[in-house]
Amino acid sequence: MALRVAFQMDPIETVDIAADSSFRIAFEAQERGHALFVYTPDKLIFRDGQVLARAQPVTLQRVEGAHVHCGPEELIDLATIDVVWLRQDPPFDMSYITTTHLLDMIHPRTLVVNDPFWVRNYPEKLLVLQFTDLTPPTMIARDLATIREFKAEHGDVILKPLYGNGGAGVFRLDPNDRNLASLHELFTGISREPLIVQKYLPAVSKGDKRIILVEGEPIGAINRVPAAGETRSNMHVGGRPEKIGLSDRDREICEAIGPLLREKGQIFVGIDVIGDWLTEINLTSPTGLQELERFDGTNGAALIWEAIEARRAAT
Repeated sequence: MALRVAFQMDPIETVDIAADSSFRIAFEAQERGHALFVYTPDKLIFRDGQVLARAQPVTLQRVEGAHVHCGPEELIDLATIDVVWLRQDPPFDMSYITTTHLLDMIHPRTLVVNDPFWVRNYPEKLLVLQFTDLTPPTMIARDLATIREFKAEHGDVILKPLYGNGGAGVFRLDPNDRNLASLHELFTGISREPLIVQKYLPAVSKGDKRIILVEGEPIGAINRVPAAGETRSNMHVGGRPEKIGLSDRDREICEAIGPLLREKGQIFVGIDVIGDWLTEINLTSPTGLQELERFDGTNGAALIWEAIEARRAAT
């Protein structure tokens, strides 16, 4: 089954071909005989009832510095594409949200991965709130007095922007910290969004586990260990990936959330688990495929495409 596939993503010319999951998914698609197009979110257009994109056909190779050859840009009707990948990185702002509204107009006739309606309605730090038995104590608030009460109760907390990504703006406030008011002033001066506060989990020093699910089923995990002196384990900020397996608790978490992810068309998802606790469910642009393949030999990209091809064949 040869498909026409378009990737809505950040510039493909700048990706790290040894780590980027979008590149690995696209390369696997090419290996399976699918035709590839790429465009950046600013090239998405609605006009006269059509959802269009100024996209380029591409061919890929695993050659550092020469990994992509782009053909001339052309205006394509995304309704003529079989699969559109929603893969630009957050921030999850109004620009991002607008693209999900436009892609809603062509889905499911064109299969958009992940389903844009539920990507929009299930931001990663909000979806976990439906699973309070699986998560550490968590609060979303903007009011400083309320945040102070939460910190007084739990002592050691993590404070972060609700719609941030990649570890940006994440602060640990231990019992001796005196910066809460200043940080609150900083965040609320930048944005009208509330903040998320979560009880600090000491187990993060041993790693923040990224578990990858395909169609709601776990296919493996990598552990992301914080750099010395760091609280954050994100690979964007120096976290070190390492091989790790799935525990019974990991499988319990996946069994609890998997059916909902599958029902809502979330084909490729990455969840974050620290110790025994679920902290995020990443739908927007999950990562970790290449690390998992190196550590375990699991070709997650192939499993993703098998799921997509099965969905296309069923329509």
